[in-house]
Amino acid sequence: MRAGFMKYFGLGLIIFLLTLLLISAGCYRKRPSDKPPIHLNPNMDRQEKYKAQSESEFFEDHSTMRQPVSGAVARGYLREDTEYYEGKNAKGGFINKTPVEIDMNTLERGQDRFNIYCSPCHSRVGDGRGIMINKGYLPPPSFHIDRIREMPDGQVYDIITNGVRNMPSYRHQVNPDDRWAIVVYVRTLQRSRNATIGDIPEEKREELK
Repeated sequence: MRAGFMKYFGLGLIIFLLTLLLISAGCYRKRPSDKPPIHLNPNMDRQEKYKAQSESEFFEDHSTMRQPVSGAVARGYLREDTEYYEGKNAKGGFINKTPVEIDMNTLERGQDRFNIYCSPCHSRVGDGRGIMINKGYLPPPSFHIDRIREMPDGQVYDIITNGVRNMPSYRHQVNPDDRWAIVVYVRTLQRSRNATIGDIPEEKREELK
């Protein structure tokens, strides 16, 4: 029985030592190697593909970087809704009213974006006397003059998008949703300076007398 135990113990010791040897060999590196490691299951680690700026023997111009086909549009950039993305109708004219829903969330978002991007020149009340005017910038027109109050909403949106005269474009800083929110807030500022008794709820009119 003792001999059998020693035989079993000796076999286990040999397996342990072989395992330790294999682990040690796997961790041993004599020197850095330029050869890729051996992958028993490479999956997609190595695949036939072109890399940017590499030469191609397949295409006639020998370039791997191909031009998009004519008329191709990147995902999310089709923008067929011209009223929303351009503020214009199918005939190219400016739309009169904003196409987005007007609620307190839109108004508050418009106020927030207006105060960040517009008020430095236009001031927070829209009279064209923002802080940048004191730094030598040309004063913009007041939002409260008839010409701007009578502009279609689409035209105000277009000016935010593309700029006008010495005002730069804000198409990259302000997304379409926020541009329309700013339009809504500008209309609110204008209404605050040109309100009539009809703008006040009937139950509140008595309080003004």
